[in-house]
Parts: sequence; structure tokens; C-alpha cells
Amino acid sequence: MMDAGRHPKIELLVDSEVENVTGFVGNYRAQVRKKAQYVNTDECTVCGECEKVCPVVVPDEYQEGLSSRKAIYMPFPQAVPSSYTLSAQDCLGFNPIACGKCKEVCDKQCIDYDVQDEIIDIEVGSVIVATGMEVYDPRENDEYGYTSFPNVITSMEFERLICAGGPTEGELVRPSDRKIPMRVGFVQCVGSRSASRGVPYCSNFCCMNTVKQTLLMSDHYPGSESIVYYMDIRAFGKGFEDLYRRSREEGVRYLRGLPGNVQEDPENHDLIVDVENTVTGRLEQHRLDMLVLAVGLVPRQFETNGNGKRPIDEILSLSHTSDGFVMEAHPKLKPVDAPTRGVYFAGTVEAPKDVKDTVTQAGAASGRASNLLSAGEVKIEAITAVVNTELCAQCKICAAVCPFNAIEAADKKANRFPDFIEAACAGCGTCAAECPFDAISMRHFEDQQITAQIDAVLAEDRMEKVVTFACNWCSYAGGDTAGTARLQYPPSVRLIRTMCSGRVDQSFIYHAFRKGAPMVLVSGCHFSDCHYINAVTWTQKRVEKVWTKMEKLGIRPERLQLEWISAAEGQKFARVMREVDAMLRDVTEEEVEETMRILDEEEAKRLGSAA
Repeated sequence: MMDAGRHPKIELLVDSEVENVTGFVGNYRAQVRKKAQYVNTDECTVCGECEKVCPVVVPDEYQEGLSSRKAIYMPFPQAVPSSYTLSAQDCLGFNPIACGKCKEVCDKQCIDYDVQDEIIDIEVGSVIVATGMEVYDPRENDEYGYTSFPNVITSMEFERLICAGGPTEGELVRPSDRKIPMRVGFVQCVGSRSASRGVPYCSNFCCMNTVKQTLLMSDHYPGSESIVYYMDIRAFGKGFEDLYRRSREEGVRYLRGLPGNVQEDPENHDLIVDVENTVTGRLEQHRLDMLVLAVGLVPRQFETNGNGKRPIDEILSLSHTSDGFVMEAHPKLKPVDAPTRGVYFAGTVEAPKDVKDTVTQAGAASGRASNLLSAGEVKIEAITAVVNTELCAQCKICAAVCPFNAIEAADKKANRFPDFIEAACAGCGTCAAECPFDAISMRHFEDQQITAQIDAVLAEDRMEKVVTFACNWCSYAGGDTAGTARLQYPPSVRLIRTMCSGRVDQSFIYHAFRKGAPMVLVSGCHFSDCHYINAVTWTQKRVEKVWTKMEKLGIRPERLQLEWISAAEGQKFARVMREVDAMLRDVTEEEVEETMRILDEEEAKRLGSAA
């Protein structure tokens, strides 16, 4: 941070919040709220006189609440800018009758209670999201007596206690009596790998962080005893296995099993831990001076809007995987790119990771942003949407369903038609499929092209064909995976590729049935894998509408199938195709002809009413 603060080409806005980002790749405009500092950072000499006279004492967040700070304070020794800051929530000086002592004692007159927040507009070409993560709070489930026993602490609190810049200047002491603990237990996976008590995923760094802490204990306090309670030790990474082996050589005991009960001896505040050793199958009891909980990582929590979405998600059109972390454009080919062009990820906002991986990803994100900006212009694929103003009714549906906010809504009063920003459009086709007036077409995936493919599929032996609409990125790629793996599936399946299942219009499905298709399959990405953020949700809604109408018309809804298949699920692709082929055998010629007659009548009614 200090290097960033000194860099001539880096503008560091501390205690600031991005309130809105508009525009598109290469032409973003960010609106930033720079919160009032109340201290002139340019004039402050960090003399400390203000802190001495401040009467307010609150827990210090930087020290994990193990020490206190004043309402005016230095956040941490290497803070940038190197000056005092004033917490408006804690300060009494906003009521001059109550206080104002820090302002009175400041010789430089750096303190001003009347300063207001400042709104700054910045024009940028790309955006890097690095909002980080949060640490699991063990108080939620009161695990291992964390809220009851003072000598049960988290791994983050242990770090502050043993750090030279911590509240005890590097002297590890027990919170209960400030004695040096010589018998310390470490509990792994607190809040991780357990859906009922935290999150189901591995937090990545906890095992090696505990290994490091056991080595610190051995180094600082020779003769101390450390015991690690674990399910699995995951030491993947360069040199990690060596550290793990070194820890064992130092005498650290690794016991496979998590404590089932933790009690405190009221006389000396020692902790009594009952644990089953799953290797020996025996129940053991250990007396410890201190118990350290290796807490995992959880996605950073933001306040949500009325619609349940987080502001940052709406601002940058971000989507999330099932674990709550943001989803990249492609986990292998574009691991730092967001689905929105010009937006990149760095650090634990994307997934739990350690410092090394965070630095690596940050370098990759900055490199991707630099390549984009140095190019001078943005090249896009010619698969974007085009609006026909003669057919457009200015209904605003297209702007509402666009996952990338690439459409500026129409305005009937101003007689303004929707404006399609080509640089932001990813070509998913959701807007074209949802447009009730067929006013939107997709380059290279136009309605006429897709219906022509349907006609070609059903031109001969229609009773032996399954018309399948496959998403380019997942289900179509899943077919490739099945092919390269030599997996067998029936030849009845005929794939029609679309960039996204969101492109599949209801009219395509009805057209296939009118042309005599016995079975139709719509296949796309899983909800958490959609390359177009949330376009797949519109696919679900659209197919459900078709099912409802088919039922009303007396057509079996089972003849239209919807499946989610990822690019890696070659076996599922083959299985689904076998299942659909089996359904195909149950459809009779008479049923198909009856369906064609019903839909032809419906089409005639529609054309008649339109005329």
C-alpha cells in the first residue's frame, strides 16, 4: 500500500466507496463517494496530541478487538496516508458541547467537523474488482466454547497476539490471566467443509496457516506443546509439504479427529478437550492452556437492495457460483475475466486463496487490463443484437432482460428507441427471444437461420429425430466432450447451436412441433455456470410458459425437455440423449400429426388477429 501511495500514476482514494459504474468496456464512468476524513491528511504531522486528549475508548478492529483505540487514531502503522483519521461513529466532537478536545489541541488546525462527503467522477477503461472476503464468525454456532471461554481464540486473534506489532508486542499470552500458554491446541476447518456449521467448501489457506503458527510456537517458546485436530491436512503448493514435515519434526502432534466437547477448569482456566482419535478409534482427553480455531473464509457481505441483489452485482452485472463468490467468464481460459467485458477479478473475491495466489491473480488482472487499454480499440465478435425500429413498440422488455445492461431503454414520450451498445453486448440473444414484436435480430443467429436448420433436420425421417437446441459454451461443448471420450449415444439427436439457451425463442419450439418434431430438447448451462450471467433464468421461464400452453392445447408437455449440461459433463450429455431417445420411441405418428394440426390452427388464429 505504501508503494501504491507513492506511485506517480496511482491515485489512491482511501475510505471511499464506488456508488455507480456506467458505460461499457473502454468507456466506463465511475461515481465514487469519498467519505469525509475530518482530518487534513496533507497537514497532519502525526504528533499524537489529539489521540492523547480523546476521551473515547473503543475496541481496535485492526487488533481483532484485543486492544483499544481512541475515536481519532492511526488505523495501523503502515497506513496510507500516514495521518490520523477520525471515526464519525465514535467521536463526540460533532456535538461541541460534549467534546471537541482534539480540535482544540491540534496546533496545525487539521481537524474540521464540518467536512462533507465528496462525489468524484472518474473515467476509466476497465475495472478490477478486489473487494476481498470476510472471516467466518465462530460465534454463529458458538463452536468449541468461543463465546464462553476466554482462552478459546481464532487463528486471526492468534496472529495478532504473536505479531511484534500486536497488542502484546509479540508476547503470546492467555486472555484470561496473561500467562504464556505452553500447551496449545489448533482446531481445523472451523466454519469450512460443513454445510450445517458454516460453508461446505475448503477455505484453501487454513491448513498451512496452522502449520506456520505451530512453527512460530516452537520458535518463540521452545518446549511448548502443540496439537492439531484435523479432518485432512491439505498441503498443496510449492514447499508446503516441506513445511508440514518440518512441523512434525518439531514435535507438533497431528491428531485426526475434531473435538466433540470443550470444557473449562474454573480454578486455572485450563481447557479440557474430549476428542475421538479416528486413527486409533479411542476417545482421548487433553488439558490445554489455549485453543485456537482455524476459521475459514466466507464471501464478503454487502448490504442488499430491495430486490435482494447486492449493489456491486447490479453495478457491474456480476454473477456468483453456489458458494457465493463471483463467477469468472471461464474457469480455465479466462480465470480473471468477469462475464462483463473490461471487468476483471483479483484475490479472494473470486475464490478462497492464499497471499501467493492472490498476488498472482492480481498481476494477471492488471495485465489483462493493460492489454485492453494499450490496444486503443476493442474488437468484438459480430454476433451482437440489432433492433428494427419499424417493428419496435418501445416496450422496454429488452433492456430489462439484458444481463449486461447493454441496452438503454426506449422512451415513448421522447420517441426514443432502445439504444444497443455493441461493445457491451455479448450476443446471448435473450433480448431477441423475449421481444414480443420480433423487433430484434442477432447477427449470424437470426430467426430465419435457426428455423431453416429446423426445417432441414425434419425434412426426412422426422419420426427418428430429436430437435436439440444446445448452448455453445456448455451443452454443445458437452457433446464434444462425449465425442472425444468415445461415449455412445443414439444418432437421433440433431444439435442446433445457439450462443446461449437464452436465444431459444418460443417460436422456435412451436415451429419444430409444427414441422413434425416428435421430441424437442432445450439444453443450456447450469444456473451457476451461465456465461451470460443470468440469461439461463429466462430460458427456464420461457420453457415453463411453453409447457403450460402445451398442456392447455392438449399436447403432452413431456415432449419438450429441458436439461442443464456443462462442458465437462460428457457422460451426462450421453445419458440425457439416451433418455430423450427412449421418450422418442413412445411418440406415435398420429400424435405428431395431431400436434401439427393444433399448432397450425393456432398459427392461423395468430396471423388472423395480427392482420
